[in-house]
Amino acid sequence: MKDVKIIEIKKSIFADNDAEAARIREKLKTEKTFLMNMMSSPGSGKTTTLLRTIKDIDGKIKIGVMEADIDSSVDAEAIAATGTRSIQIHTGGMCHLDAGMTEQGLKELGTEDLDLVVLENVGNLVCPAEFDTGACKNVAILSVPEGHDKPLKYPLMFEKCQALLINKIDVMPYFDFDMNKVIEFAKMRNSEIEIFPVSAKTGEGFNEWENWLLNEVNQWNNN
Repeated sequence: MKDVKIIEIKKSIFADNDAEAARIREKLKTEKTFLMNMMSSPGSGKTTTLLRTIKDIDGKIKIGVMEADIDSSVDAEAIAATGTRSIQIHTGGMCHLDAGMTEQGLKELGTEDLDLVVLENVGNLVCPAEFDTGACKNVAILSVPEGHDKPLKYPLMFEKCQALLINKIDVMPYFDFDMNKVIEFAKMRNSEIEIFPVSAKTGEGFNEWENWLLNEVNQWNNN
């Protein structure tokens, strides 16, 4: 029986991606542009959260948005309706963006005059967390209806993110959701993660979230 040649490609793929992601961050630093990678499961309220954030901080900084989906342009159209520069990225069936796709999107969007670019990643809690997109910060959104145990089930997402928005807190009375538990579980995965309970519907908690974001953008762009 002939020997079977085994090629380990996962490490190589991630190494190449990480190197490209580092180059993206270096370029963004010289341009004084902050890239935020926003991740969550479908239906958590990413686009609604983003729309309210844009409305609140518009005029304070210049913003661009890259919407990533397997198909459709619904989210990009919603963002564009606010007057914000936006593009839609189709992933060709892939459940995440990598650094190469992100770089192509940034070129199409144009970043030289933008303070903040938001990458709204493909909706799921697994694949997007595995690939460095070149973002300056990673942010996850977890909605109340999803349950407070998600940091236990999808640890990498919470390990990779610097901030966590717990969205839809306005419906907490209708769900078996323990805020103390979700904070405890998230901190188990990442003791440094910043946590912001918010409601994209009512605006509750958005001042704290937006102040954190503006501070991160200013620090990146002015250091």
